[in-house]
Amino acid sequence: MAAGTTGVAASAPRAGAAMSGAAKKLPLALLVFFSALLYTQIQPPPSKIPGTPGGPPVTAPRTRLRDGRHLAYLESGVPKEKAKYKIIFVHGFDCCRHDVLNVSQALLEELGIYLLSFDRPGYAESDAHPARTEKSISLDVAELADNLRLGPKFHLIGFSMGGEIMWSCLRYIPHRLAGVAILAPVGNYWWSGFPPDVVREAWHVQFPQDQRAVWIAHHLPWLTHWWNTQTLFRGSSVKHGDPAILSKEDRLVAHKFMERPYKEQVRQQGEHDSLHRDMMIGFGTWDWSPLEMQNPFAGAEEEVKVHLWHGVEDLYVPVQLSRYISKKLPWVIYHELPTAGHLFPVADGMPDVIVKSLLLGDE
Repeated sequence: MAAGTTGVAASAPRAGAAMSGAAKKLPLALLVFFSALLYTQIQPPPSKIPGTPGGPPVTAPRTRLRDGRHLAYLESGVPKEKAKYKIIFVHGFDCCRHDVLNVSQALLEELGIYLLSFDRPGYAESDAHPARTEKSISLDVAELADNLRLGPKFHLIGFSMGGEIMWSCLRYIPHRLAGVAILAPVGNYWWSGFPPDVVREAWHVQFPQDQRAVWIAHHLPWLTHWWNTQTLFRGSSVKHGDPAILSKEDRLVAHKFMERPYKEQVRQQGEHDSLHRDMMIGFGTWDWSPLEMQNPFAGAEEEVKVHLWHGVEDLYVPVQLSRYISKKLPWVIYHELPTAGHLFPVADGMPDVIVKSLLLGDE
């Protein structure tokens, strides 16, 4: 009896030690489990590649770039062989090649304008570019122009996120540019050179949910996909098309975006390589700042003008950043529209005004 009792007593510490070891491993196991769960939640799904099984069909003409990617494009205006002016239009956030500036046919023919627009990487029918940067898109523009044989120089017009891209084109391919129009450009709150009071004023023009979305795109870019697809908190007003973000004048023209017959094509590859990557790059950390740019055309034989347009009532992209940039860059011709919102480029007659200003110098 004594020996048996001793055996049981001896086994108790061993059992207790085993339970204690398991208890110590439980937090680690839970950490691994929830980390794996979080990882699966924040990982974006693979893009649907145009022209592949399961991917969207290719319906537009496309050109192959040196790295093997394709850009889909749309041509309008007069034939490029007869054109006096060649303009490339760069679309904005949640748009595609069809959202080109609606210049009247009469003006296109009168001035001899060839107008080219294209799907930016990851949008509609252009291949995604996982390594896309603020520099790479400017090189895509130059290669697109070369592939379509537009000649050594061309004009550029960019709207919203496409407007922000104009700064990169001015930095990396100024030798290709005959003139630039920057329309309601997205501004990066972390570009060096902005005074704190200017950033603060612009920041608070945004809705709180947009502040959060922009903050995450800059500070926690790896969470951008999850944040913009989760349903726990209100997401980006811009992405979700919240009508509250429309100014008085924007409401008059918003139907032009709501009624787009090709709207479903814009995000057809998936939201990450189009919308989310746009946010990660546009509001990410840049190695340089447009506010510190010198005039890239100083001393050039031919005068090249850069026009910057912005509406005071813009709730998508606060005017304060463009206003300050125009003060820092005296070589930029600034047009501030006192009653306009973000969508002024689609207002009746405005595309002709913008193009005539760019090509002819009309104010």
